[in-house]
Amino acid sequence: MFSPEIIERFKTLPTPFYYYDIELLKKTLETVTRESVKHGFHIHYAVKANANDRILNIMNETGLGADCVSGNEIAKVKEVGFPSEKIFFAGVGKSDREINMALDHSIFCFNCESVAELEVIDELAERKETMANVAIRINPNVDALTHQYITTGIEENKFGINWWDLEEVIEKLDHLNHLQLTGLHFHIGSQITDLSVFKGLCIRINQIHQWFNDRQVFVDHINVGGGYGVDYQDPDRNAIPDFKSYFGIFHDFLETRPGQKVYFELGRSIVAQCGSLITRVLYIKRGSRTKFAIVDAGMTELIRPALYQAYHKIDNLTSRGDPDRYNVVGPVCESSDQLGKYIELPETRRNDILAIRSAGAYGEIMASRYNLRDLPKAHYSDQF
Repeated sequence: MFSPEIIERFKTLPTPFYYYDIELLKKTLETVTRESVKHGFHIHYAVKANANDRILNIMNETGLGADCVSGNEIAKVKEVGFPSEKIFFAGVGKSDREINMALDHSIFCFNCESVAELEVIDELAERKETMANVAIRINPNVDALTHQYITTGIEENKFGINWWDLEEVIEKLDHLNHLQLTGLHFHIGSQITDLSVFKGLCIRINQIHQWFNDRQVFVDHINVGGGYGVDYQDPDRNAIPDFKSYFGIFHDFLETRPGQKVYFELGRSIVAQCGSLITRVLYIKRGSRTKFAIVDAGMTELIRPALYQAYHKIDNLTSRGDPDRYNVVGPVCESSDQLGKYIELPETRRNDILAIRSAGAYGEIMASRYNLRDLPKAHYSDQF
């Protein structure tokens, strides 16, 4: 991924920064498109994973739709050129301002998460004398077998409408005259690597879908969400996830009506492996148990290790010395500002360049200015 020429260029650039392998991103998108088209599936990109303008332009050029979770995300994808008929708006706490913006853009569908939200969208649509397409996000009570902070489909989570409220939803929709029910929406979590979880989701969707059919409530589409994970341990060996098996699960086990469309909201699985956070070693400090490699990137540039205790492979791009173990830590004034603990690296020195891998998703987009630090810039492989 990093040729000697690229590494030499890294040495000349101010760090930290994000580096995107555009060729890998396009190969990943080719695979996603090829394997999804086989089954007639439709792909929307989950904008929350990475809203970098260059990344969004490539998604739009590839023909993907956009899954948005805020009004600003809708504004951004419209600015980039995504057509309104390819925009979903999800999220448990849509404000009136955001709903009105989405109505003004005539987006394809609101994914609704409560009866109260349905009532508000209907009221605002009535004021604008328009109709709003809605899908009901249903909490299927399927455990994603992932980190508790990125599990979204069990009863204790804030997301979605629980099955015992569905009767009320159907009754309420009969009286909300500016809403058109067009779909059912499901999303159970993120970084799911056990494909049997998706089989379980399909079975549960089939049961819920049949419940609606039995009541003569028919929808145009099923949105199965996203959540497919990536290999953080070995990003070089598994740079592109096994989309053939992933989509195959839904083809084999999801039951749909003739003409019904199936949508996916993929984010991490498309962009994670194409991005790396490039950082420079400031100091080597000896601790009681290990050495500290203090670098100029930290939790302000990549919060996942601090927030989720997430692992990212770290490569020293400029050293070939004997291996040693290091805690790779940032400059932020927080003890949680650690990018990797007890990481084996070649002998690491001041000014070495490190690459923190698999950072294309939930990296740059979650960067902050805590400690008044500068936001990281981005560089791209095809511009080197």
